[in-house]
Amino acid sequence: MLPVVAIIGRPNVGKSTLFNRLVGEKKALVHDRPGVTRDRNYGTAAWLDRDYMLVDTGGFDPDPDSQLFAAMRRQSEAAIGEADVVILLVDGQTGMTPADKAAASIARAAKKPVVVAVNKCDDAMHDDNAADFWSLGFDVVVPISAEHGRGQWELLTAVVERFPSEVAPEAEEDGEIRIAVLGRPNVGKSTLVNQLLGEERHVVADMPGTTVDATDSVMDYHGQKVRLVDTAGIRRRARVEDDVEQLAVGASIRTIERCHVVFVVLDGTEGPTEQDARLIGLVLERGRALVLLVNKWDAVRETEDRNITVLEDEFSRKLPHATFAPVLYISALTGKGVHRILDLAREVYEAFNTRISTAKLNDFLRAAVAAHSPPQLHNHPIRYQYMTQVRVRPPTFCVFVNNPEGVVEHYDRFLKNRLRENYGFVGTPLRIEYRRRRRLGEARTEIDGEE
Repeated sequence: MLPVVAIIGRPNVGKSTLFNRLVGEKKALVHDRPGVTRDRNYGTAAWLDRDYMLVDTGGFDPDPDSQLFAAMRRQSEAAIGEADVVILLVDGQTGMTPADKAAASIARAAKKPVVVAVNKCDDAMHDDNAADFWSLGFDVVVPISAEHGRGQWELLTAVVERFPSEVAPEAEEDGEIRIAVLGRPNVGKSTLVNQLLGEERHVVADMPGTTVDATDSVMDYHGQKVRLVDTAGIRRRARVEDDVEQLAVGASIRTIERCHVVFVVLDGTEGPTEQDARLIGLVLERGRALVLLVNKWDAVRETEDRNITVLEDEFSRKLPHATFAPVLYISALTGKGVHRILDLAREVYEAFNTRISTAKLNDFLRAAVAAHSPPQLHNHPIRYQYMTQVRVRPPTFCVFVNNPEGVVEHYDRFLKNRLRENYGFVGTPLRIEYRRRRRLGEARTEIDGEE
């Protein structure tokens, strides 16, 4: 699983600005008004070849005068609890405050590695502002500028050095398939897992939020070891109010990291929602194989306004990024269609692990380019020269071209569609990296060596 790094500190010290810089996009809202970030915000980032999950939090206040700030403090404490390393962000311009000391005390009590980042040190003349914060008692204090990126190398290097040792993925050697069951609250995830297991091992109730922890269940399916992981339901951020459920959101995201295949369970009576689309996007962002399970199909009446044709149209409109994922219509309550799920999971898992020889891929590339010529860039042709597969889980390919900047999105999509037509790849995302082929005298890369 990915190491988790939590950014904590009092309000308005720049936590969201630092979060956005480290994840490389503006996922967190930034505003001068304290309290803009109320819930935990998750993103993925990398440094020194180590991927990690970053958590942005609301601010600490040692004497909160409103329920909002009290809730934000509880969220920060929950983030510390799930973190492997904590970044305590302070403001170098205002100096030490009681809120900084309170945050430091809570982080110290959690016995987690802590790196103190002194923000708003925009140049070397401000670095002396970091001196006071050594009194907090931590062994690393780094002056930084979240806005300008100054000190990022020193900060992240210190953070990565404190990550727990990398652990080999679970059960890779024995061929275990790990399957996460994901979806909004009360769509029937635990009922489905009970049906697959053939016993009532998970608590089922109509009230959303019954499952708050990711729960593993191991079974044998026709000689294949399968690990089912039932997760808490993830709902829209605006509706996530309970601290325990907030913690479950982070656990569900981490569960995706350690599984091969993800079942996203949708409510057939409602159809795909915006939150379903976001969950699926999260699965694809992490490169996991995907199966869509439309549950409660027994409750859907075959009428003109609610049938498979209508749902398929909704999928194409609301889930355009998941058109490659197989869809099963099931009833977890009655068991209808459930018997097909694990066979499909094995098929998707095999596609997730598929490797194609370089010779076949170059035959494929020549045929694809001949069938549909690549668009030109400024009247200069884009030549697709060579193709090889660089990894599986998910299948990832490298295509060497004369000008990688000239590759357009619709041609990338064309190549992926042709790969699916030729080799299946049911339920698995595909990734294609475009690189300029090595010129004479340039150092060879790992991928160059595969030519």
